[in-house]
Amino acid sequence: MTSKTIAVVTGASRGAGRGIAIALGSHGCTVYVTGRSEKAGDASFPGTIYETADAVTAAGGKGIAVRLDHADDAQTKSLFDRVEKEQGRLDILVNNAFATHDQLSAPGNFWEKPLALADTLTVGIRSSYVASYYAAPVMVRQRRGLMIFTSSSGAVHYIYGPAYGAHKASMDKFAADMAIDFKDHGVAALSIWMGPLMSERLIAMMEANPEKFRGMVLETTEFTGHIIWALYNDPKVMEISGQTAIGAELAIKYGIKDAGGVQPPSYRDMFKVAPSVQYPRIIR
Repeated sequence: MTSKTIAVVTGASRGAGRGIAIALGSHGCTVYVTGRSEKAGDASFPGTIYETADAVTAAGGKGIAVRLDHADDAQTKSLFDRVEKEQGRLDILVNNAFATHDQLSAPGNFWEKPLALADTLTVGIRSSYVASYYAAPVMVRQRRGLMIFTSSSGAVHYIYGPAYGAHKASMDKFAADMAIDFKDHGVAALSIWMGPLMSERLIAMMEANPEKFRGMVLETTEFTGHIIWALYNDPKVMEISGQTAIGAELAIKYGIKDAGGVQPPSYRDMFKVAPSVQYPRIIR
């Protein structure tokens, strides 16, 4: 048993998941980092679960790498069984695993791109539901927990095509509806719109087409992790459970700035968009 805050961050080999895991580590969390990349060459971009786990530990926490294919429900169940056995609790789940594809941002209509882009319906949408399904009983028993879904403004406008948009809209809806089931159990569920990130993939895209991204302010991948930590420690977090929040706006609320003292802009200002409204009607 441990008194440390225990977190699971899915899809943490690189990108947002890696940054979130490291940020949570800097706050002293024990972080289970999941993904499939174990060695160089396992993916088209660098980064492994072991490198992330080491970075979490170096930041001041404890990183635990778990090789996991989120398309396999049994592997996901085993992860949460292991966390409960080893730690006796689970405080934070960050649903970030997302099956991306090198052709995601390629020009063309959805039927002109590889059908593999639909993999995000499995590792992205379904995998987040499955991870939440197995994490929920642990959090409910302890009557406290924070379940996060990483999302973006692609939930409400076109970005990269329908598969990407369906994933982001699903993350927002999962947070909204799971929060209703969690309401009487002390568990908060929120979706966070992350801004454009300094991820390996986006940096490569910017280098290939600098004009397309000129003037864009990027968030570090750690930025959202610090916001998640603030949410977890907010005694009033249940009051906003179910909402989709813009990360940049939460940062202002909690007094968080990004690296170098940067205050990233909100999507409301960049794109004139905002999360969809969830109506209060409930039918069971």
